[in-house]
Amino acid sequence: MAHYRASESKREQFRRYLEKSGVIDTLTSVLVALYEETDKPNNALDFIKLHLGAAGPEPADTETLRMELADLQQKYSLLMEENKELRNRYQKPKQQSLSQVHL
Repeated sequence: MAHYRASESKREQFRRYLEKSGVIDTLTSVLVALYEETDKPNNALDFIKLHLGAAGPEPADTETLRMELADLQQKYSLLMEENKELRNRYQKPKQQSLSQVHL
């Protein structure tokens, strides 16, 4: 009997956690939207996934991140090019000094 009560307590804690984090409200909203659809979708799971995924980042945030990504990719390319040039400059004197030692 004590095991049953402990289990119920954990369930109750988990339920409160889901309520506090907004999971229950969000799932309820999506299920209500599915219920209220006049033309029920062929795949209810896809409908739910689509509506849950709609709460992603704002389009403005997405565009900002795309611009930042493009900028960072450009900087990365420039740094890789600079790194290559510096390596070449470093290798030339090193090779010359090695060839002079062998003379």
